[in-house]
Amino acid sequence: MKLLTIKPDLRLGIQTDAGIVDVSAAGLSAAPKTVDALFAGGDSALDALRELAVSAPAEALLPQDSVGIGPCVPNPGKIICVGLNYARHAAESGAATPETPVLFSKFNNTIAGPDDEVPLPDSAVEYDYEVELVAVIGRRARDVAVDNALDYVFGYCTGNDLSARDLQMRTSQWLLGKTLDKFMPIGPYLVTADEVGDPQTLNLKCWLNGELRQNSNTSDMIFSVAEIVSYASRYMTLEPGDIISTGTPEGVILGMNSKVWMRAGDSVTVEVEKLGQLTNRMV
Repeated sequence: MKLLTIKPDLRLGIQTDAGIVDVSAAGLSAAPKTVDALFAGGDSALDALRELAVSAPAEALLPQDSVGIGPCVPNPGKIICVGLNYARHAAESGAATPETPVLFSKFNNTIAGPDDEVPLPDSAVEYDYEVELVAVIGRRARDVAVDNALDYVFGYCTGNDLSARDLQMRTSQWLLGKTLDKFMPIGPYLVTADEVGDPQTLNLKCWLNGELRQNSNTSDMIFSVAEIVSYASRYMTLEPGDIISTGTPEGVILGMNSKVWMRAGDSVTVEVEKLGQLTNRMV
């Protein structure tokens, strides 16, 4: 099932072949109306949405081109990111292969949706893109084993871990270069895990102004999604609605011999197989 949020109030929608189901207009009292309500409602809320996906009344269907789509998880509890998690990206960055996952965080000010404009402030110059597979937690997870870690993943979405490399590398802590406003676009869909299948077999692509820059597969991950979820859960409780951005493959500007950083007017499109494309313009 493909879930999304409908602008301007970010109410919950379901992408179907017949159009977008506006859950609020469908009249099913058991169905959650927001993403937050979905995570709070657990399995029963998800079952109600599955019912709507196949039996929504005609008055609840919206044409695809009539809807503005927001970030698929508008208010994540935690935003956990993984650095240097693709073998070829670590190599292009001149970094040693990590022995344990490299975790850092972003904050909710970074969340953006499809077609949102992303401001590039004058406080930095070295602006870069990073297509990433984002895992969304659906069940409380604490100290879970790798073998069943994926049972705690609700679904996945496409993400762009935008970075200001000069701020990122200013100190040993990457936070400053990762947490500028709207520097974590996600969407267009939150796709449930059952529809995605094995997260380690997905193609990822990124285009800058129409030029293909990143073209890889999640099979190049150093640490799998299951390993990352398990590792993070050893040190913090993961809650429904937390998101984990699992790293980027090779092809970023940072790894190029001739570095032409992004600037205002550039358009970046990122895509993960089965999860849809996400485009944002830098301003």
